[in-house]
Amino acid sequence: MYRLDPASAAVQVIAGDFERPNGLAFSPDERQLYISDSRRKHIRVFDVTGGSALTGGKVFATCGAGTFDGIRLDTSSRIWAAAADGLHCFDPDGTLIGKLHVPEVVANFTFGGAKGNHLFICASSSLYSILVNFNGARYPR
Repeated sequence: MYRLDPASAAVQVIAGDFERPNGLAFSPDERQLYISDSRRKHIRVFDVTGGSALTGGKVFATCGAGTFDGIRLDTSSRIWAAAADGLHCFDPDGTLIGKLHVPEVVANFTFGGAKGNHLFICASSSLYSILVNFNGARYPR
């Protein structure tokens, strides 16, 4: 994982021990960064320190249905991850809350709409849209 300094345009490695980093998402307060590793089939969580450095990096969740791809957070700090069987939803403590099953492999998704309460899901050959009763996190905070 690299960081591009907006002032100097300098590029810095901030996490060099991934095999295939894929999805990444900040917590709503931008104090944590979640990164999925497609090869290792897990999500790791880092603390953002000093506004530009990462510490920690413990495994937050592992995937038993294919591999994690895109990840997003909602305004309640729940972590949503695309997988082979749909979207997995995790509590901030790493507990799997549930799955939103989709009949195709999910590659990525986003929260959209005026209120951020529409899930747009990109699957193998289809695009799904689901109205939900919660909102995706908005950035910057």
